[in-house]
Formats: sequence, C-alpha cells, structure tokens
Amino acid sequence: MWKHFVAEYFSFSKKERTGVTVLIILILMLIAFPFFYPLFTKPKTYDHTKFEKEIALLKTRDADTTADFANKRYDPKKYQQYSSTNQKNYYSGQPEGELFYFDPNKASAAEWKKLGVRDKTITTIQKYLSKGGKFYKPADIGKIWGLHPNEVERLLPYVQIATIPSANYAEKKTPEQPLFTRAKYSLTIIDVNDADTTALIALPGIGSKLSQRILNFRDKLGGFYKIEQVGETFGLPDSTFQKIKPQLKIGSNGLKQININTASVDELKSHPYIRYPLANAIIQYRGQHGNFATVADIKKIMLITEDVFNKVAPYLKVN
Repeated sequence: MWKHFVAEYFSFSKKERTGVTVLIILILMLIAFPFFYPLFTKPKTYDHTKFEKEIALLKTRDADTTADFANKRYDPKKYQQYSSTNQKNYYSGQPEGELFYFDPNKASAAEWKKLGVRDKTITTIQKYLSKGGKFYKPADIGKIWGLHPNEVERLLPYVQIATIPSANYAEKKTPEQPLFTRAKYSLTIIDVNDADTTALIALPGIGSKLSQRILNFRDKLGGFYKIEQVGETFGLPDSTFQKIKPQLKIGSNGLKQININTASVDELKSHPYIRYPLANAIIQYRGQHGNFATVADIKKIMLITEDVFNKVAPYLKVN
C-alpha cells in the first residue's frame, strides 16, 4: 500500500516534468548570473590628472593667502584695520595741533580745529552744546564720542572751565507747570439690585447681551444677596467678573421671597436654585407633615444639604 502511495505521489506527467526542468534551469541561471556579469561589462577608467591639478592649485592659493595675511597682519603702517582693539577707544595716530588753554563750553569750531580735533568730533561737540549740554569739569571731555583717550590725555591739562553755579552739575530751572495733568479716575460703584442695562453696560467688558443676562438672572433669583452671585450669570467670563467686581455693591433693596407653605410646584421650580426635584420634595414633605414652622425645617428633607440650604434660604419664607 505504501509503495503504491509513494509511487503515485512522486510520479509526474510529461508536462509536469518539462515544467520542473525549466524551473530548475532558470534557478541555476539566476544563481550563476552574478559570477558571469563582470565578463559582459567593461570596467570604467578614471583620469585622476584633473583632480590632482585642482588639489595643487588649492594648495598654491592657500599658501599665497596665508603669506598675504601674515604681511597684512604685522604691517602696522598699512594694515591697522586688522587690529582687534575697539575703534572708539584706540587711536594710533598722533594728534596734530597747537595746545593752549581753552574752555570747552565756549571754544569755537576754529579753536577746536586748532587744538587738533577732527571735524567730525567738532560737529559732535557743537551739537551737544546747542542742545543745552555743558561741560562741568575737565574730565567731562572724555565723554565726547570720537575723542580718543590719548587725545583726552593730551588736552586735559589745558581745560579751564568757568564756574557754573550748580551744586550737582545741573542747571537750576524755575519750577514749571507740568505739560499735562494725569486724569484721576474714580471707580463708579453701582448697586446690582437696582442697576439697569445702561449702568451695567458702562462696566468694562459688559455689553448689551451680558447686561440683559445679568438682569434676567437677578429677576429669576429675586435679587442678589452677595456679589459673588453675579459671577454665576450664564456666559459671563470669570475674568470679566473679577474685573467688574470692585465696582459692584449690594444695596438695601430686599429680596423677593417665596412662601414655602403656600407656593405651588411651578412657583418653586421656577427659581434657579430650587428646580423641580427640590420643589417636588418640599411640596411632598409639606403634604405629609403640614406647614413648615421655620425655613430651617426644610433641612429635614434629605435632598437639602447644608450648602443647598445656605444658598436657597434667603429666598424662602414661611408666612
């Protein structure tokens, strides 16, 4: 039986044998292809002459640049621009000019020129003086922009400044009225229980919509008993509330209260702090136990926690 099964399993038809033979030949050709591929390709030859010439040219330029920089760096007469010293504080040239005693507050452009000061620096000095500037002591000339330290050292012994009557080197001026007086603003305080839309719109960040929402919320509550309740208004950002809070106050107007012994479910549930579940519980408890003797009796209802009671109690009464 096994021999018959094996013989039948490994027996092939003529087409199957042909297909297997072709497949084996293709596999052998693919395996051998990498070994024979170099025989059919012509290796490329590279000319390194041009590359070597470029390298030699770069080396020549580098050598020339280095030598040129060295010459420029160390030639103090021609190439002072390579010095790293700050231009304002360094001036290698020797100032030329005649030295004589002078008052920098009164010296003319011609006198500065005679002292050997450059034209650009003279212009700077004259602009400083024309705008009300003063030299109060000889060392002040060292503050002139463009006057180098060696020039200051050269001129300093010849500076003679006339006495300027000022203790702190500043001109005394007669008291003058300020150019403008800063306006003093006082916050407008409004009673949130008595305000209308016009008063509310005057507050920062409150427009017509928000003002109307505040009034609607106030009417549904029956009035505010503390400022923080205004912040509960729908759509009022906390940032805006914090901004207007200092301008709000609670007036003497009394709150509108609901009599819990006579009110209906609809009347109770219309209040924002009560709603239907609490209103229904109050009515059910009243029906089972009779009228409430005090407002505090509603705390006997399981739905009313201490926080709920403190929030809603100001709006309730028993007679």
